[in-house]
Amino acid sequence: MSRRVVRWVGVLSFALFATFCVATVTYADTLTSPDYQFVQSDLGGGGLVPSSSTNYQSVLSVGDNATSSGTGASASTHYQVESGSQTTGDPGLTFGVSNASAAFSTFSPTTTSTATSNFSVSDYTSYGYSVQVIGSTPTNGSHTIPGMSTTAAPTVGTAQFGLNLVANTLPISFGANPDQGQFGYGVAAPNYGIANEFRYINGETIATSPKSSGVTNFTMSYIVDVSDVTPGGQYTSNQTIVCTATY
Repeated sequence: MSRRVVRWVGVLSFALFATFCVATVTYADTLTSPDYQFVQSDLGGGGLVPSSSTNYQSVLSVGDNATSSGTGASASTHYQVESGSQTTGDPGLTFGVSNASAAFSTFSPTTTSTATSNFSVSDYTSYGYSVQVIGSTPTNGSHTIPGMSTTAAPTVGTAQFGLNLVANTLPISFGANPDQGQFGYGVAAPNYGIANEFRYINGETIATSPKSSGVTNFTMSYIVDVSDVTPGGQYTSNQTIVCTATY
């Protein structure tokens, strides 16, 4: 069986003491009324009968007629119905970065500095996906704050940079567990899924989904510690998030 690999790339460029510089993502409103709600609804391929107006066009998905090969048959002594729609087989990988502003507090050798940012992934008709983070650790001129090569709690007074993708209570309450909604299957990778413990290795996988998945919202929780001899100044880091789905 041949498989096709599709990737989305999101760039997180940030200056410590500054903000992330990424585009925000806008989503359409969920279709609701007092009596119903469509979750992760989509105006697009589905049925064979189009409906349209000046501002939209959709394809009905309540069912295709029998001559159009509806996907499911139901029958009794008095009736027979063909229902269900033929959906497109095209793969769909969606990736977005939100919360485009994430500011660290002032660095201090006596306090761990924290920040967060968010991204989301949905991936239909696939064997799952993986998310990698690629980029440098915070740098000021020739001085670099090292990434945490093992998953561990932050150590105040030791220069280090790390992240995870779960809710934390130390050094403060910040971050969040992956929000899978009703149909998502994305999870934090094991090395980045332990509360109050952090890590950063360039190119490592930070999140995965084992199968086709609805929207999962991830929160990236960052920590920075410095030592008494860490040079003062502005530290910058350029990071890229790579989301890869296999079909």
